[in-house]
Amino acid sequence: MSEPRYILAIDQGTTSTRSIVFDDQARVVATGQAEFAQHYPEDGWVEHDPEDIWRDTLATAREAIAEAKLAATDIAAVGITNQRETTLLWDRATGEPIHRAIVWQDRRTADHCATLKAAGHEVLVRERTGLLLDPYFSATKLSWLLDNVPDARARAERGELAFGTIDCFLLWRMTGGRVHATDATNASRTMLFDIHRQQWDADLLVLFDIPASVLPEVRDSSSLFGHCVPELFGAPIPIAGIAGDQQAALIGQGCFERGSAKATYGTGCFMLLNTGDKAVRSENRLLTTTAYRLNGKAAYAIEGSIFVAGAAIKWLRDGLGLITHASQTDDMATRVADNGGVYMVPAFVGLGAPHWDAHARGLITGLTLGSSAAHVARAALESVGYQTADLVAAMIEDGAARPSALRVDGGMSANDWLCQFLADILEIPVERPANLETTALGAAFLAGMAVGLWDGPEAVKALTRQDRSFTPAGDPQRRADLLAGWRKALERALA
Repeated sequence: MSEPRYILAIDQGTTSTRSIVFDDQARVVATGQAEFAQHYPEDGWVEHDPEDIWRDTLATAREAIAEAKLAATDIAAVGITNQRETTLLWDRATGEPIHRAIVWQDRRTADHCATLKAAGHEVLVRERTGLLLDPYFSATKLSWLLDNVPDARARAERGELAFGTIDCFLLWRMTGGRVHATDATNASRTMLFDIHRQQWDADLLVLFDIPASVLPEVRDSSSLFGHCVPELFGAPIPIAGIAGDQQAALIGQGCFERGSAKATYGTGCFMLLNTGDKAVRSENRLLTTTAYRLNGKAAYAIEGSIFVAGAAIKWLRDGLGLITHASQTDDMATRVADNGGVYMVPAFVGLGAPHWDAHARGLITGLTLGSSAAHVARAALESVGYQTADLVAAMIEDGAARPSALRVDGGMSANDWLCQFLADILEIPVERPANLETTALGAAFLAGMAVGLWDGPEAVKALTRQDRSFTPAGDPQRRADLLAGWRKALERALA
């Protein structure tokens, strides 16, 4: 019998679950996808039903395998990538969640974080975890579950409950409750994990009042985690790769060298810059995180997030009615010679890194009677470039190596005009992959390396293919003038 040559990647996101079968040349063979419900029980609260996620994971995986006309024995391994920070507690005996999952976007623990910050605890959190003291991360969500679900804390102390992020929960279910583990990238987003020693931190467990008994084992991102129970797919497929979604995209883009960087442009933007074996501490309130861990050795990244990227284009469509489809912005941007002095600061929900101003609000400046819808559309696209430039500048100021190129993915990266503007404003090449499914591909690469389908990072890098490279072509003085105009607009939004 020939060796299996396919990988099943499960990409469990915030609004949908996708399963993709890749062949040994990293080509997409088949896909299954399902959207699931979002729950908003109170203002600022966001929850998911874990049973919805489990049901969709099984259904989409089976759909992708069937569409590919494969049997489970043709699948060499499963890789999992997931929405990060989303927090669950479940019963170890039954596997049943004791509450809906608290999603990364949820802000219910903002007051808890503010209290800890006021008491001076953010210094410890930043030193150990590379993160800011924020409800975004898992620790205070887990603490809330323990304190607010009846009998949860007592049950946890007795060793009856298990904590995990979505990857950990799926691994538990897929192995029939035999494996309670996560990978180093997901652990590093909990605010409980020392990224330097690569282990759970006793001081942080005390700070957040978390019993160690609920924690999963932390393993390499590419390793044999366990096997799917045979009744799920018809054979015990190895589960051999796990990484949080943004780290998976970094791997899917082949960013294994120090100084390599990727930016994912969706509703917002997540940019990660590989800093190699050095965990660069940010003085600009960027995040330091585990990029991946292979063969027991951690690589690190510095991460910045932009709250509004594609959401600004969606606002042009749904809020202002200036466009009917996002793709129109490419043509509109080329219809005018320049931005006409019009700048948009898309601070609709405040500003993310490196500004971290929750009170900033969006504005459009420089409007005249000569301004048109095309100028506003161009300003919205340009704002993505300016915000990215702010992230790159902050990363370099923090001591990270200047990226040799920026590899882009996500829906907005299909816009040629935006990619060229990014190259011009950053003064570095922008590379767009042929396969935009970089998050799922990263999970596939991790799983495939663990089972020997691909022989390490160099082999998977050889399988990453570019669709197009955009070379900087702008005039340096024009770039300086554009950035000066952006800074003036930014000052007004921040004020």
